Amino acid sequence: MARAPETDDIPRERLSGPLRRGAVKKHVAAIHVSGKLSLLQRKLSNVLLLNAYDTLTSQNRHQIDARTLCLMIGYNSNDIDTLKAALRGLAETVAEWDMLDAEGQQEWGVSALLAYAKLKGGVCEYAYSPALAEKLHDPKVFALINLNIQRRFTSGHALALYENCYRFVRTGSTGWWTLDLFRRLMGVADSPYYDEFKHLNAKIIKPAVAEVNKTSNIVVTPELRKMGRTVTDIRFRIADNPQLSILDIDDGEGHRTSDVYGRLRALGVADRLARQWMSEHGEGHVRAKLDYVAGQEGVRNAVGYLTRVMKDEPRPAPAAPVLSPRARRLERIRDLAAARTPTQRDADRRLFMARLEGAARDDFERHGWMSALNAEAIVAFWEEVHPGAFEGIAT
Repeated sequence: MARAPETDDIPRERLSGPLRRGAVKKHVAAIHVSGKLSLLQRKLSNVLLLNAYDTLTSQNRHQIDARTLCLMIGYNSNDIDTLKAALRGLAETVAEWDMLDAEGQQEWGVSALLAYAKLKGGVCEYAYSPALAEKLHDPKVFALINLNIQRRFTSGHALALYENCYRFVRTGSTGWWTLDLFRRLMGVADSPYYDEFKHLNAKIIKPAVAEVNKTSNIVVTPELRKMGRTVTDIRFRIADNPQLSILDIDDGEGHRTSDVYGRLRALGVADRLARQWMSEHGEGHVRAKLDYVAGQEGVRNAVGYLTRVMKDEPRPAPAAPVLSPRARRLERIRDLAAARTPTQRDADRRLFMARLEGAARDDFERHGWMSALNAEAIVAFWEEVHPGAFEGIAT
C-alpha cells in the first residue's frame, strides 16, 4: 500500500462531525495494550475510534467511507487487501485492562480491539464489544492523539512512544516506568533480545526518541534510574516542540494570502474562523457576505453581524438572470460537490489534488473547485464522477 505524501494534511474543514476534531481520546487501557500493533494498525485504530467516539455507547455499529479511511491514515486506497489485513489484525488483537472502577473496586477485563469489521460497497462497518466501548468512551485519563501528526510517523515504536508520552505533556514527565512496563508499552515484552538494555536502547529507545522529536509537536528526553550498573527504570521529560507546534493547527494556510482573508481579519474575525469560513463556503461566497455587511448602516458589531449572515438567508448576492456557460459549469460543480457527503468531499478533494503539481496545486489549495487555473481539469474530474453532468452546457 503506497504511502501518501507526508506533507498532505487531512483537510479538516472538509469533514464534519467527530472527524473534524483532528484528535482522538485514547483511554489509558487502550494505549497500554496496543503496543503490539503495527504502525498501520495503530493509525487505523485511532481513526476508527475518532469516527465512532460520539456514539460508542449509543450505537452498536459504526461506519466510515473506506476510501476516506485510507486517506486519513496516510495511505492510498488502491490496495484494499492491506486494509483488510489491518482490520483483521485489530479483530485478532486482545485488549486487556486492569483498573479501578468508579466505586474504587478493581476491575479486570479482556476484549478484542474490534468485535468485527466488514467492507461492503466502499464502506467500512465495524463494532466494539460493549465492555470495551464503555471503557473507551469514559477515559479518566486520556491522550489526545493528533491525527495529522500520527500520519507522519514511519515507526510503530515511535508512534507508541508519542502516544504514551503525550498524555503527560502538561506535567512535563511520564514519571518512572519499570523497564518491564516500558517493554510492554513498546510491544517487545515477548522478545528475549530486548531483555538486555543495550539492545533495547539501540533498537527501540534511541530511534523512537529521534523520530518523535523530529516528527511531532513534543520533544522527549529519556532519563534512566539504576541499581548499581543495572538500568531498572526509565522516564521521559516532555516539552513542547516550538518548531513543529504548528502541526496542531488545521490546514488552510494558503487562505492567508487572499484579499478576502485580509478583509475578514481587518474586520476583527479571528484567523482560524476566517480560514474555516473560506474553506467551508468558498472565497466568492464569503466576499459576497462581506460586501453585504459593508452595505448595511448602523452595524455596531460587524463580526457578530457577519457571523449571523454567514449562517442565515437571504443571500446577499443574487444570481445574475443569464449565466455564461463558464458560470453555469461552476454552478454545476458547486452543486455536485455540495451533494456529496462530508467523507466523499474529503476524498474527492484529495483524489483531485493527487493529479496536480506546482502552481496548479497551489491554486487549487487556495480556491478549491473554483480554481480558474484548473478549470478544465476540474470539469473533467466531475465528468468522471458524474458522467453527463455537464450536458446541455456549451463548452
